Amino acid sequence: MNKYIALTILSIISVSAFSQIDTTSIDLERAVVTGTRNATDERYLPMSISVINREKLTENARTNILPTLTEQVPGLFTSSRGMLGYGVSGGGAGEINLRGISGGAGQLLVLIDGHPQYQGVYSHPVSDSYQTMIADHVEILRGPASVLYGSNAMGGVINIITRDMKHDGVSTDIHLGAGSWGSFSAEASNQYRKGRFSSTAAAQYQRSDNHRPNMGFEQYGGYLKLNYKLNDNWKVFADGNITRFNASNPGKTDALLLEARQWITRGAVAFGIDNHYNRTSGRFTVYDNFGIHKINDGHSAGTAPQSDLFRSKDYLLGISWYQSANLFQGNRTTVGVDYQHIYGHAYYTDRESGEEVTSGRRINMKQSGKSHRNDIAGYVDFRQDLLSWLTIDLGIRLDHHSVSGTEWVPQGGLVVRPIINGEMKAMISKGFRNPSMREMYLYPPSNEDLRPERMMNYELTWKHRLLSNMLTYGVNLFYIKADNLIQTTTIEGKPRNINTGEVENVGAELELAWRINRHWSVNTNHSFLHMHRHVLAAPEYKGYIGVNFRQGRWSTTAGLMQVSGLFTEIGANEKKEHFTLLNATIGYQLSKNIRLWAKGDNLLAQRYEINTGFPMPRATFMGGVDIHF
Repeated sequence: MNKYIALTILSIISVSAFSQIDTTSIDLERAVVTGTRNATDERYLPMSISVINREKLTENARTNILPTLTEQVPGLFTSSRGMLGYGVSGGGAGEINLRGISGGAGQLLVLIDGHPQYQGVYSHPVSDSYQTMIADHVEILRGPASVLYGSNAMGGVINIITRDMKHDGVSTDIHLGAGSWGSFSAEASNQYRKGRFSSTAAAQYQRSDNHRPNMGFEQYGGYLKLNYKLNDNWKVFADGNITRFNASNPGKTDALLLEARQWITRGAVAFGIDNHYNRTSGRFTVYDNFGIHKINDGHSAGTAPQSDLFRSKDYLLGISWYQSANLFQGNRTTVGVDYQHIYGHAYYTDRESGEEVTSGRRINMKQSGKSHRNDIAGYVDFRQDLLSWLTIDLGIRLDHHSVSGTEWVPQGGLVVRPIINGEMKAMISKGFRNPSMREMYLYPPSNEDLRPERMMNYELTWKHRLLSNMLTYGVNLFYIKADNLIQTTTIEGKPRNINTGEVENVGAELELAWRINRHWSVNTNHSFLHMHRHVLAAPEYKGYIGVNFRQGRWSTTAGLMQVSGLFTEIGANEKKEHFTLLNATIGYQLSKNIRLWAKGDNLLAQRYEINTGFPMPRATFMGGVDIHF
């Protein structure tokens, strides 16, 4: 760690010595909304934010955003178990980790246009819902974002910014692909704008048998977004997306399962109104994130099939309002209010009759009277340019949860711009997570007296742009201390969820992107993580280097990712994995409207596991066509 600190300081000193300081001519390079509620140049924000644009999301013909984010974002890793699909429940994969903080535990929040998306009973993201077809770009805030987004954002957020037609006209895209293990994907999208009205519509289908028996996956998805400008300052919008997937879980190789299947429907809708003036902007939104789940946990050979099915229904109904204003020169102040009503109902039904059944070990949350929770919060974020080269940011949130009580959430940071093309950022922030319904009310370990999990994050970042922004690099150092984490322990011979866990992580992240010329570009990122207490699906080291080449009608993308010290089991039987993955995609522009493509994943045919007992496929291939008109 001392080596990386010294390297960062040396970079600052050397660049400062040979660069002219002139902050008056800074251009707006890239605006983000995730670290603040209004579009802001990220060079004025103290948070660590990665932005992955649509070109990068689509260059490898992936229908889900998470594999691309795993490659492109330092410190982020997503577990998987097959060629397509994640699924849920045991061995379901789709575990998103950022700096050793687990999305599976509900400590990492996924947003769509700033609105929370997670399973209401278990509180975790549902990875198969995050489809490339809806995304214009993705912003990843690495570190707590609870001041703006509340519970579950204690480790960071992934904010999917949806697509929107920018100019008058019609644009249609069709994507078709097929490959190994009976895999097939199809996607169609249409964008339209005329005058004050614009729309985006998309539909998706994909399936795969995957590389093991009883591991099939099938998914349908749809998306619709409508916008109408009332005048130059006000806009109304409505959008919705729905995903339906069926997944099979074959079990571990030494504990095979039969009939283990999941039928999952996830959806989200939002309605709102935006206002944009010279000195102020804001939004009022009503949204709903909902899900319907049916799961057969399966059985081993020689045992009786499961006689009942686990079911759950949940929704997260929210109201969000914020307004941001320039109160005086160099200032941006944002105030906001959030309200959420969270409902969850978990129960079992008889496999034959479909009637609801209960037993001593299966608690019906609805009958317990604890299936509803409310959360209301207010927050203020104050950002001020003190000098042309110095910006401070202070924020605070007061969050009241109907069960776990009131939480104060502060954050503070500053940005120093010693040179025109570089900035040093320092940030201290708190994150928290309220206990989930499962932890409080479902199954024997449940405990209604659980309190929120809490985390403090400290980080230092240096970012620098060279060669007229053709070359950029960044270095980030962070320290995380979390306590009050909810864990299951044995008390008086019985399992019990209590606030006893701790996390202490320290790490470094490095990233570099270089557009060498109009033909070649390269990008690389590396993350180092030291965990005092090991975490599943969180590698000690992850490194990636990608190369892009374009010449005439040809385009090629190749990426090499090294993962070391990935914990697939912790505790007495601790296991680590180390592997190297080589992926490549080649495209040919057959005509103005038609592009052919082919890709291969794990071209080195590595043998490895991310989830214990679930070997990953070796080399796989897909090919297809993209049509645009």
